[in-house]
Amino acid sequence: MISLQRYNYFSSGTGSTLTALGLFFFSFLNTATPQGQGSATTGRKAQPKQTLPSNMEPPEIDYQDIAAASGLIGINISGKPNKKTYIIESTGNGVAIFDYDKDGLQDILFVNGEHLEKTEKASRHYLYRNKGNLQFEDVTKLAGLRHTGWAQGVCVGDIDEDSHPDVMIPQWGQNTLYRNEGDGTFTNVTEKSGLQSSRRRWGIGCSFLDYDKDGDLDIFVTNYLRFDPAKTPKPGEEAECRWKGIPVLCGPRGLPGESMSLYQNDGNGNFADISDKAGIKTTKNYYGFTPLTTDLDGDGWTDVYVTCDSTASLLFHNQQDGRFEEIGVISGTAYNVDGQEQAGMGTTTADFDGDGDFDIFKTNFSDDTHTLYLNEGDNFFTDETIPTGLAVNTQYIGWGTAFLDVDHDGWKDLFVVNGHVYPRIDEHDVGETFRQKRLLYWNRGDGQFHDMAGNAGTGVEARHSSRGIAIGDLDNDGTMEIVTVNMHESPSLLKNYAATKNSILIEVLTESGRAALGATVEIVTDGKRQLDEVRSGGYHISHSDFRVHFGLGDIEELDINITWPKGNRTTYRGVEANSWVTISEDDKEIQTRKKFTRSMKK
Repeated sequence: MISLQRYNYFSSGTGSTLTALGLFFFSFLNTATPQGQGSATTGRKAQPKQTLPSNMEPPEIDYQDIAAASGLIGINISGKPNKKTYIIESTGNGVAIFDYDKDGLQDILFVNGEHLEKTEKASRHYLYRNKGNLQFEDVTKLAGLRHTGWAQGVCVGDIDEDSHPDVMIPQWGQNTLYRNEGDGTFTNVTEKSGLQSSRRRWGIGCSFLDYDKDGDLDIFVTNYLRFDPAKTPKPGEEAECRWKGIPVLCGPRGLPGESMSLYQNDGNGNFADISDKAGIKTTKNYYGFTPLTTDLDGDGWTDVYVTCDSTASLLFHNQQDGRFEEIGVISGTAYNVDGQEQAGMGTTTADFDGDGDFDIFKTNFSDDTHTLYLNEGDNFFTDETIPTGLAVNTQYIGWGTAFLDVDHDGWKDLFVVNGHVYPRIDEHDVGETFRQKRLLYWNRGDGQFHDMAGNAGTGVEARHSSRGIAIGDLDNDGTMEIVTVNMHESPSLLKNYAATKNSILIEVLTESGRAALGATVEIVTDGKRQLDEVRSGGYHISHSDFRVHFGLGDIEELDINITWPKGNRTTYRGVEANSWVTISEDDKEIQTRKKFTRSMKK
């Protein structure tokens, strides 16, 4: 059992029901983490991989890494490559895919950490402008994205309704907000916007959202823990600084946790910290990682799910009055099915089973499964990891993850990147390695996933210690590429060279011309419905293409239903497949930006 005095995992500020239920859970909580280990792990055993039914054949998938050929060659920096003394060196960094210059091509921003030793070469970010044909050029210096500290994650949103996407970078020390000037450059407006912090904090993930539905974008930031190298033990010095007998960096357990932050936009790009007033500042601290902003109960208001490392994960339910209620425990999303805490890292959401609501997937530490929470409605979720076939791998530490339809059959598949946090394990026979392969699970369309190990291309099988990922259609051909951050290496850009079926790419804009965050997009094809939403952030402290992508199979025509953040709804009928279309809130006409042909194997 964990000491309640040291690790008070249950909030007492969200009502007597939640408090009582939390204490009930605690009395039966079975944490399988070895005594002293810094990260939570349940000791779950991998389940056998199920054989596909005789009438079901998996698709051909061929992901290849074309990053170097595309010009993506910047090296990730996050402390020392081979010897990590502190936890800040292990969490990695995020990546953002967005069209910063509004030329119709998605660009890529990689944010970088630092060296603890000031004698090392200075770090920098990498902004790559998309030149077309999957070719990129480094424009970081020209764009004015100056490196200001140990960056962690990144998210994108328009803070001032000028239609130009701005960039938020959470950091250990001082988060940074860059305003897009609309001329290819960015200006650091952190202090001017009111985001300058009076104390050093470890911001790690972020997301833009319009939580109060006033028409402008607010910012949610996850804070990981309170970290001071001078006060943090070194590998092996404390019980939490050993893993399987190996001296390793300390934490997160044994280090003080944090609360999350919500910043309200006044409509002019100025922000005020309303975390306490809005119910985001919890009475107990957590190790917050990746925020997922989405409407989980279909009431039209954006909720926030936070994956937490080695503490219970959090679900902030939007009360529609400027406040949130934290309902992680009573919603079923705080723990796994056995009531155990997990070391949550990345998260993603989709209506994977086609029942009309958003389910949640979360990545965790090794010696554990990842977790799939099935949305049962009314803010209640069940852990369906084992029944859906997603418990077949427990030897990896999962980070970035994304739902995407890789074969365009109309069902969202699942991609996960992995990588260990302790480089020294390569010197020991523990059955795990620092660099690990990726995972791709094919959605069978019957509520089950199939592990595509060995059958998804060399880009999936390649071993890296990866962290952030983002997805986007980088060449506007109707298929989604995957970009990953690799610790102490250049990134990966994965493109599927197998044949795919029809698809649709939908861009949804507000009257001001920015991405309509919070808008839900439903498509209808021959009676089948697919659902998605325009979001910021997620994955693992990263940000993906704002455009919504659906696979269509052999369907050539579809209807599109948009439910806007204001609650109004518009329908577009008879839209042609294999198109990139733009839908604006103030325009009844749908604009076709590009037609693309069905992807054939190259």
